[in-house]
Parts: sequence; C-alpha cells; structure tokens
Amino acid sequence: VEGRDVSVVRGGRAILAGATVTLVPRSLTAVIGPNGSGKSTLLRVLAGLWDVSSGAVTLGGIAIGTLPRRDIARQLAFLPQDTRCDFALTVDEMVAMGRHPHRGRFEREGEGDRQAIESAMGICDLGHLRFRRVDRLSGGERQRVAIARCLAAEPDIVLLDEPTAHLDLEHALSILTLCRGLADAGRAVAIATHDLSVIAQFATRVLLLDHGRVVGDGTPEQVLTPASCRSVFAVDSEVVAMADGRRAFVFSRPTAAPQTGFQHGVNR
Repeated sequence: VEGRDVSVVRGGRAILAGATVTLVPRSLTAVIGPNGSGKSTLLRVLAGLWDVSSGAVTLGGIAIGTLPRRDIARQLAFLPQDTRCDFALTVDEMVAMGRHPHRGRFEREGEGDRQAIESAMGICDLGHLRFRRVDRLSGGERQRVAIARCLAAEPDIVLLDEPTAHLDLEHALSILTLCRGLADAGRAVAIATHDLSVIAQFATRVLLLDHGRVVGDGTPEQVLTPASCRSVFAVDSEVVAMADGRRAFVFSRPTAAPQTGFQHGVNR
C-alpha cells in the first residue's frame, strides 16, 4: 500500500501535509510522533477509511478509493485504538468475524474459513481461550483476540493504531513480539506508537511525523538521532547495548535545551 504526497485537511486544519509512505512485505514500520502529529490519520488514510484532500493512496497499484470495501478487507486489516467488546461473544466467535470479507451474507463457514480461523488463533496463542467470553478477558488477551480477528481475513497488510496502549509491560512486549513475527512471516505491518524505548528492538523501519509532515524515514538508528529527538520530542536520546546484544533507546529530559526547542515541545 502506498500513499503519495497525501494531505488531509479537516475543519480548516492540515492534519497531514504531503506525506509519502510505502509499506512493503517483511517490514514492521513504527509510525511515531508527538500527539496530534497525524499518526492515526495516516493509518486511516492508508486503510482507505478517510479520504485525502490531495495526493493518492494505492493498494496493489490501484487507487484505493475505487476498490470495493470487501476487496480492501481481504488484503488489508486495520485495528483502531478502541477494541472494546460489549457483547457476550466467545473468542472463537469474535475471531470468526474476520472471515466476513470472504463469505456471502448468508454463506456458512467452510473448511477454508475454519483453517484461517485456527491459524489466526494459533499465531495469537488463543486456543486455550477459545470458549471464554471476550468481555471477561484481560486487556492483553482482548488485544490478541482483536489482532487474531484481523489475521483471520488473511491480509497481506496489517495496520495497528496504538496496539500496546493501556497494556502493562508484559502484555505490551507480547503484542510487539507478535507484530514482529507477522512481519518476519511476510506481512507488511505498521503500528502507530508512543513507545519509543522499544523501537530498536522490534521495528525494521521508523516513520517520524511532526505537524503532519514526514520528517524522518529509515531505520531506528537513522531516524531517532539526538538532533531529531531534541527537535521533535524535546528530549535527549541515547542508544545502549542490552545484555543479550540487542540495542535499546534511552530518553531523558534535556539538561540544557535551547529555548526554541524547549518551547517547541511544551507548546505541543
């Protein structure tokens, strides 16, 4: 899926301004930026849920606005921030809803549907929760169910908006590990996230937004430089080596931030 020179204007305010991004297989793209920088808007535009004011979004080279919603849902899954379920559905029933793009309105579940459901539940480690009600699960479990519902559609592209929001550290790391596994298995995965500290551990690519513009696009080390972190987030950054050899970012409040940079962060 590709967005080319995409701009979104709502209520007279530019939410995205000339953003260009291409999501390719075997990549986990972390979309980052301060609050209000356009992260959620970008994902919704790439999913074909919001129209653009200018620019173009294509899915497989075809303008996404010309494709039927069912065709899009077969290729691309979008998970919003709010995945709460107030209905007394079981995990199996909820995941099975992901097969709707592949079935007619009154068509019964077939063998191919069941295989896709079982595969999605296996990837998300939900077999032991199959008959539990979704509204009685923990936050991390519900998030895995929501992701499994997306995967049941067998999409090539998975877009997740703040998938670790409101989760404790254990469940957040579990979800990020799952996302990286999906990318390694061949899918194009993009997540909007505020959790900069674990980007180096999981993301293959980082897209940095600021005031609706793409100001960084590359590997975590290329994008999260001391200069970009000071300019966009008003923090100092440092890359440290973990005990197992992996790298992680550490952030701190600047001790002597330039007045302009400090105000830039506070105003946001």
